[in-house]
Amino acid sequence: MSSSKSTLMRMDNIGIVVESLDAAIAFFTELGLSLEGRAMVEGEWAGRVTGLGNQQVEIAMMVTPDGHSRLELSRFISPEVISDHRDAPVNALGYLRAMFTVSDIDDTLHRLQKHGAELVGEVVEYADAFRLCYIRGPEGLLIGLAEPLN
Repeated sequence: MSSSKSTLMRMDNIGIVVESLDAAIAFFTELGLSLEGRAMVEGEWAGRVTGLGNQQVEIAMMVTPDGHSRLELSRFISPEVISDHRDAPVNALGYLRAMFTVSDIDDTLHRLQKHGAELVGEVVEYADAFRLCYIRGPEGLLIGLAEPLN
């Protein structure tokens, strides 16, 4: 009997739970993602996937300009949120950080600061290849920005 090995085809999206979908959508739109769709996901079938039972979640799917990467923003209506990791330090186990490549890191920082973004440390240059930084976006979300130098 031969066994076939399953192969990874792609990464569909990264999901982030937020308190305010509108603020998160505005922030990621300013960053350069587009709102692909917004919908309510509810019912027992959805709870079977997440293990939360009967649930009601509003989601917004954001897509990068190249169409290859997506960010799923979720706002749980029920069950209510029971844990909050937004203020966890960068080195907390299981902490999520998304990294985005931008053409001009200084302009991006300036635009995102209007949406409450704060620089975590400083903008640094790495190996004459990138300028990099971390920012805290809406609700303290950790976002990495990279600007290629070549």
